[in-house]
Amino acid sequence: MLWSSQLQTHIPKLSSIFSFSFRLRFRLRFRYKYSTMATASALAAAAAGTSPCKVVLAATVAKSLLEEVQTDLKALQRKPKLVGFLANNDPASRTYAQWTGKSCKQYGFDFELREVDKDELEEAVIAANEEDAVDGGIIYFPVFGTKQDQYLQQILDMSKDVEGLSHKYMFNMYQNIRFLDPEKTQKSILPCTPLAIVKILEYIGVYNKIIPYGNRLFGRTIAVVNRSEVVGRPLAALLANDGASVYSVDINDIQHFTRGEGVRMHRHHAVDTDFKVADVIPKCDVVITGVPSKAYKFPVELLKDGAICINFSSEDNFGPDVMNKASIYVPAIGKVTIAILFRNLVRLCQNREAKAA
Repeated sequence: MLWSSQLQTHIPKLSSIFSFSFRLRFRLRFRYKYSTMATASALAAAAAGTSPCKVVLAATVAKSLLEEVQTDLKALQRKPKLVGFLANNDPASRTYAQWTGKSCKQYGFDFELREVDKDELEEAVIAANEEDAVDGGIIYFPVFGTKQDQYLQQILDMSKDVEGLSHKYMFNMYQNIRFLDPEKTQKSILPCTPLAIVKILEYIGVYNKIIPYGNRLFGRTIAVVNRSEVVGRPLAALLANDGASVYSVDINDIQHFTRGEGVRMHRHHAVDTDFKVADVIPKCDVVITGVPSKAYKFPVELLKDGAICINFSSEDNFGPDVMNKASIYVPAIGKVTIAILFRNLVRLCQNREAKAA
């Protein structure tokens, strides 16, 4: 077996991770679980001076991103409008919708919740696609709880897809295409959580600003413990496209994402390997985990001294011992993901203006 029985038991298979119900739970739980036990214990150890590890909180990283959003909002000279579509009776969906409205109001955006019957949702989304006053949209899943939900996600016009999950955006991300037009005036939208992790890595200095843009992770070795189609695989692709050597760790195997020797290839390529976790983790500069299980704990004894550790799971993937091995620890990323959501909404407005110019 590639991993321990604990890992095999508690890491969901890709099909379940890809489900929209998981996406919804994940989005909700990162919102309401910033102050985790891992965060508290890490901060306590740092305050006591018993660990050389620096704890970086999501709120600290998000602050500069939200300031950037506010600057861009002033340049737009209007409030972008986000529309949420609620077509189920799930209390969690309603809670998330209510939170979306409050957050939009807090940061200077307009928000409208449209409650429709699930059989009328497709027509409602198509209608919103044609409304000039609507800048972005979110569908609160699950709706049908089947593959039809994936179809509904693609119904939302890409020019209003604030989550960056439209086929065109995903294609561009994997192909390392960063703009929508030849003139490079309209940036392609990236998925919120993977981009949030990129911004955290930029903030803590993992990206080397001396190296040309697009190659600034060259020389870095990173492990991503999660290969979901929503976060893990896109994140591995983004990091490899920026020059990193990335080990994508899944329940059954480990894939290696790179742009080849000397980052000579334009985009990343992924190959299967026979490596085990113990083979790759000791050489990684950064370890990023996203295992949605309370029972799972990352084996910190495999970390090399001074590694950077980031947890994007709603659960605490790292135990307190991470403070004895890591140089920097980011226990949660939720507030950065929120900042990216608003940043993407502003970007959609900017792209719209650039296209009209």
